[in-house]
Amino acid sequence: MAVPILKQGEMLIVSMPPSMSDMDLMELRDALAERVGRFRSTGVVIDVSGLDVMDSFATRTRRGIAHTTRLRGAQTVIVGIAPEVAFAMVQLGLTLDDVATALDLEEGLALATGRKAEARV
Repeated sequence: MAVPILKQGEMLIVSMPPSMSDMDLMELRDALAERVGRFRSTGVVIDVSGLDVMDSFATRTRRGIAHTTRLRGAQTVIVGIAPEVAFAMVQLGLTLDDVATALDLEEGLALATGRKAEARV
């Protein structure tokens, strides 16, 4: 399954579908590494709000994506981790070491570009 990678200025945005295989995750990793260089992207935002689970392989792969894109020159932010997913990750000892996270796409874009998101009322 090819996951769409949207280009918005210097940013790449990925919205992860809920049913991705391990092979899909590895293909996404490779595609993002290539596109960061081709488009000279400075940031990548990965939206996982549609996911209701993140197993150890998926967590390691997302962390690997973030580290790979950082080595290619882009800041990666993972956004939209649902509360129940966060609770499960903590209980299972799964971490996104050194990977920026944000509540939603707006905050993720601001973080990836080095801007502050506007305060919510």
